[in-house]
Amino acid sequence: MALQSAFLLFCALALATEETLASVFSSRLIHRFSDEGRASIKTSTWSDSLPEKRSLEYYQLLARSDSRRQRMNLGAKFQSLVPSEGSKTISSGNDYGWLHYTWIDIGTPNVSFLVALDSASDLLWIPCNCVQCASLTSTYYSSLAAKDMNEYNPSSSSTSKVFLCSHKLCDSAPVCVSPKEQCPYTVNYVSGNTSSSGLLVEDILHLTYNPKNRLMDAPSSVKARIVIGCGKKQSGDYLTGVAPDGLMGLGLGDISVPSFLSKAGLMRNSFSLCFDEEDSGRIYFGDMGPSMQQSTQFFPTDNKYVVGVEACCIGNSCLKQTSFRALVDSGQSFTYLPEEIYRKVAVEIDRHVNTTITSFEGVEWEYCYETSVEPKVPAIKLKFSHNNTFVIHKPLIVLQQTQGLVKFCLPISSSGQEFGSIGQNYMRGYRMVFDRENMKLGWSASKCEEDKIMPPPGSTSSPNPLPTEEQQSRSHAVSPAIAGKTPSKSSSSCSFFSLRLFNSLLLLHCVVSYM
Repeated sequence: MALQSAFLLFCALALATEETLASVFSSRLIHRFSDEGRASIKTSTWSDSLPEKRSLEYYQLLARSDSRRQRMNLGAKFQSLVPSEGSKTISSGNDYGWLHYTWIDIGTPNVSFLVALDSASDLLWIPCNCVQCASLTSTYYSSLAAKDMNEYNPSSSSTSKVFLCSHKLCDSAPVCVSPKEQCPYTVNYVSGNTSSSGLLVEDILHLTYNPKNRLMDAPSSVKARIVIGCGKKQSGDYLTGVAPDGLMGLGLGDISVPSFLSKAGLMRNSFSLCFDEEDSGRIYFGDMGPSMQQSTQFFPTDNKYVVGVEACCIGNSCLKQTSFRALVDSGQSFTYLPEEIYRKVAVEIDRHVNTTITSFEGVEWEYCYETSVEPKVPAIKLKFSHNNTFVIHKPLIVLQQTQGLVKFCLPISSSGQEFGSIGQNYMRGYRMVFDRENMKLGWSASKCEEDKIMPPPGSTSSPNPLPTEEQQSRSHAVSPAIAGKTPSKSSSSCSFFSLRLFNSLLLLHCVVSYM
């Protein structure tokens, strides 16, 4: 009786100190043209001609890259936690666009890669056993800060495994001669004959999360098995300094890193990106966002992060017939609207600027101006359902200030199609939460500092297996608390008890129970 009472008291204490199993993994974002980004990666082809930040040439370069990206087919075939290198992201690159990068560690022993982040594609691929890859030598990259770029070799990693054509995530299975062959992959882009191709492999992605008491306890490590594209051959922009060390797709596809981490029970099925005013930021896997954030549902459209805008407003005046669907694209610099809506928004902003439209050489935006003082214009507000509003406080962008004159533009263009897209220029100052678990986009004002998201105590240093076929078949990843339960009432109680008190052990139990 005493033992039973002690057990009940133990359970009560566990309930009183209930904490979520999933950790939050973060990495800091850095823009490629920021000072830190410039110091991280420069190719010899443009190291001497990098544009001055926020100069006319700077915005010209980003706009050119967007027009190329608009023509791309980003439909790749093929938490919570942060990368082991930390939540920091950096930005660097060439005219591919406003890409942000973060360092990740892969394999055993671990090898570091500076991968671009892209919410519009799924696969994580890195240069591997290269037949045709971008140069990674120090002579080609004139300033690499403390780290060189690396090439992945599966045979040098003791934790790598061949990913077979027989696996349900092998979309290229129909072209395989035998199900026992290694699964090939190809990601094609329409623009510039840009592609990455090679073979899929399974290996470890090293992650970490900070303990509750950061002064007393060291960060804990997590090793998660994921599928990686061994990128043997790149073409087009990938050979000219665009994502030379690989690209991490953050899309909704089952082969993306967020999908693997959530289905393995390591994190909530969500992540966030935050972009500050200094072209840097952070990425958090498993971040569900603050309770007071605004949100809107995603449309289940081609596995993309698409939202439905009900109306566009200038200040407190909402424009008629301005509803549209928009792709939320972290790899795009600027914003695009369907032609008719673009025209209505631009004309209304122009009315508030109240000066003559001009044009600048090399600038593709239609509504540009030159005055002695930058005018104050109302905010652009994108209205969503349930009175949620995404506010763009600074619609205009200053290109140049010289000799008492200010050159500025409205950095919006026509998409030329029914869909629009929200680019990074209008995400600045926001923590953008891609809540895949509830299929919604959340946003809240943020300075992109280390957010106070408290992870649970404990750690797991042994590799977590790749999610099983059963786990992969789920349309939505269940939370770790649900994943650990079994139909048996006694087993459920045990898993619940273990979840609160021995979460690192439960991580292993949650996965093994599906083997």
